[in-house]
Amino acid sequence: MFDTLSDRLDKVFTSLRGKGRLSDADIDSTAREIRIALLEADVALPVVKAFIGNVKERARGSEVSQALNPAQQVIKIVNEELIAILGGETRLLRFAKTPPTVIMLAGLQGAGKTTLAGKLAKHLKAQGHAPLLVASDLQRPNAVQQLQVVGGQAGVDVFAPYEGSGVGDPVDAARRGVEHAVRMNHDVVVVDTAGRLGIDAELMKQAADIRAAVQPDEVLFVVDAMIGQDAVVTAQAFQEGVGFTGVVLTKLDGDARGGAALSVRHLTGQPILFASTGEKLGDFDVFHPERMASRILGMGDVLTLIEQAEKSFDQDTAERMAGKMMEGKDFDLEDFLEQMVQVKKMGSLTSLLGMLPGMGQMKEALAQVDDKDIDRIAAIIRSMTPQERRTPKILNGSRRMMAAMRSMSLSSTCARASFI
Repeated sequence: MFDTLSDRLDKVFTSLRGKGRLSDADIDSTAREIRIALLEADVALPVVKAFIGNVKERARGSEVSQALNPAQQVIKIVNEELIAILGGETRLLRFAKTPPTVIMLAGLQGAGKTTLAGKLAKHLKAQGHAPLLVASDLQRPNAVQQLQVVGGQAGVDVFAPYEGSGVGDPVDAARRGVEHAVRMNHDVVVVDTAGRLGIDAELMKQAADIRAAVQPDEVLFVVDAMIGQDAVVTAQAFQEGVGFTGVVLTKLDGDARGGAALSVRHLTGQPILFASTGEKLGDFDVFHPERMASRILGMGDVLTLIEQAEKSFDQDTAERMAGKMMEGKDFDLEDFLEQMVQVKKMGSLTSLLGMLPGMGQMKEALAQVDDKDIDRIAAIIRSMTPQERRTPKILNGSRRMMAAMRSMSLSSTCARASFI
């Protein structure tokens, strides 16, 4: 999402490195280049003005003029100002003192609210909650059925009293959904509402009526990060007409310029709570401003990488594997295969490698990484005999040839099966 912005900022900072002191002209030139980079990323003009003003003011102060490495100090300032614009501190969901906690989703049509409802429900379930999805989008064709499918994939219950596609009362559906949650001991209710094609007065009133009926603890405005400043305009209109307590960014894995992510928090005053980074239900994270700023500046995101590893790797297995590797013995192809399977659960290799510090300088190399390489290696190992996996030293030329032939046969069989 932020590749273009990251590249521009990297060029700006590269030109600063090696300078023992920064003159006012250097600071003005740097600020001008950063301003252009932000505007090209479709960041809203008021946000750009505020950001550049703060950077220039701090860059002319003592923290840069007296620094041993002025260029690094400027980068530090830009990083801190990015964090401030993105919200400063991480804001988590606020849960009701007396369950159920009611969360209402709203946003433009096509922003991905229904899929987001499933992702949020899966996230909450993993935290030990018992969420219920409520179908109050009765306008979009098959929206109710889509929510039921997503709920099934997430392993959570869905309350859908109306068939939708223009049939039913969305306010009544939301109200009855909360009542159903109380009866069935669900501690969180996620209400999916109808999307808007634009600033629609009728649908805005419907959203206000649903909010009045269920008194949600959180109203999350779902923003498609790929549509730029239009998302911010709609968010501001919705905030005035209905109000919301937080923002969720979707499609952060896209190739758009990403200005909405840098603008919506500053202009609406409401925090970004979550970010959706892919199509799978697991591609969903709590939004951390400091980690996002670090990614934009090409510094990586090691903390998120560690969290994903902790979710995917069994701790006992990880410790056992680490012990084998440290000792330098008994680590065989069975262990290697198990490690690759665990890594694949964490997500795409490109995404994982992109979280490592310094990998922003190797984007062309990252583009060549293919997740199918893991499948090919796994197929080769699975085609070996148990003895070959446990004792790789016996793999001489003929055995390697046989394993390669068996793996090709296995791959062809899998391909035919998937085709059928």
